[in-house]
Amino acid sequence: MKYLYIVYQYVIALPLLILLTIFTALFTIVLSPWKNSRIVHLEQMFWSRSFFWLLFLPVKVTGLEHIQDGQSYVFVSNHQSMLDVWAIYGYLPVVYKWLMKAEIRKIPFVGTACKCAGHIFVERSNARSSFRSLQAIEKQLVNGVCTVIFPEGTRTKNGEVGRFKRGAFQIALDLGLPVIPISISGCYEAMNVRAKYVTWHPIHLHVGEPIDLHKFTEPDEAISAVREAVIAGIEKA
Repeated sequence: MKYLYIVYQYVIALPLLILLTIFTALFTIVLSPWKNSRIVHLEQMFWSRSFFWLLFLPVKVTGLEHIQDGQSYVFVSNHQSMLDVWAIYGYLPVVYKWLMKAEIRKIPFVGTACKCAGHIFVERSNARSSFRSLQAIEKQLVNGVCTVIFPEGTRTKNGEVGRFKRGAFQIALDLGLPVIPISISGCYEAMNVRAKYVTWHPIHLHVGEPIDLHKFTEPDEAISAVREAVIAGIEKA
């Protein structure tokens, strides 16, 4: 069954996912003047969920009651796999903007669609560019528009939650926005950073309670508290 599943991924699932990605990219580009509309968000959710449907990966989502309609948040998530992006895109029911690595801009259709959707590209090796990216994302976080950040900066290589960088927390502090921890489990087992294909495994996405960073006296204390909340959510799976 394992080898049949692998063949299925390359022969059937992957071509369908590529077609869906191109369609979704074109849809997003055409409707870019309404990039924060519900119809665009629903199309993007459908595209992302299709990855899990076509790969037969069950996704369980808990904690959505912690999200208040109309409130902007900074969502902070651990980063286990490429699948994390689709799990969040597909199952987090809010409009949000990614801070994403600049290399994505070069992907045909996808890079243009991401720009049209209002996502912000970050040159991680350039401090000045990174600062401008933070300023650009902050301007969009109004009227319930949120952002999602992977503060580890890259996918885990061993399944453990790495050190959190400060960028996500600076946005929350600058704008006085609550941080919501997202805990993803199962994506590492399904497709870790070295994997060439997906291994069947259940996925769990847990949305934690909002955290007010201003109640902490030191930035490192706030970062540590959010990281611990992310880890605690993983352990609930």
